[in-house]
Amino acid sequence: MSTTQDEQGASPKELLIEASRRNNTDLLTEVFSTPPISSKPDLIAKFLNTTTDALGASALHIAAQYGSYEVLDTILDQEGVEIDGQERREGDTCLHKAVRFANEEGDKERGRAVVDILVDAGCDPRIRNKAKLKAIDLVDPRNTELRKDLQKAELTLQMSSDVVQEDEDDDARDGPGSESD
Repeated sequence: MSTTQDEQGASPKELLIEASRRNNTDLLTEVFSTPPISSKPDLIAKFLNTTTDALGASALHIAAQYGSYEVLDTILDQEGVEIDGQERREGDTCLHKAVRFANEEGDKERGRAVVDILVDAGCDPRIRNKAKLKAIDLVDPRNTELRKDLQKAELTLQMSSDVVQEDEDDDARDGPGSESD
């Protein structure tokens, strides 16, 4: 994209949305490196966390919806990015969008890779959208591998929060004493 086109009205927000839709990491890098963001991590995170399209979808939602794996990878590398935000229309997280993409995509491996990168980044598969559906509820029943991956991610999160809860409960019951007396 030339500087002339930028001067004709493409805002950083519009460029971010376009980069996310088209899997254009060069454009994304350009948006991150030019004013007002100028490669400052805190400004990049704030820009990513507050910029949405007209339907309330963030760059992560859009990249997941279109299977823009490389853009997802770049965005997820930014410190301070909110990964579990919900868009306004359906209340979907980027993980919901990724599952919808995986259902539509002819290439199952590409769709699964988009879901996997989000799960690996820590997206919470337990979040429900406005229809009370988790991402796993949207998986095409024929896609058993994706279903297993999301079940595993959900179980892992549940187990990790149970461990933390048990530790807190143990401390509360033990009181100020020590067993090492």
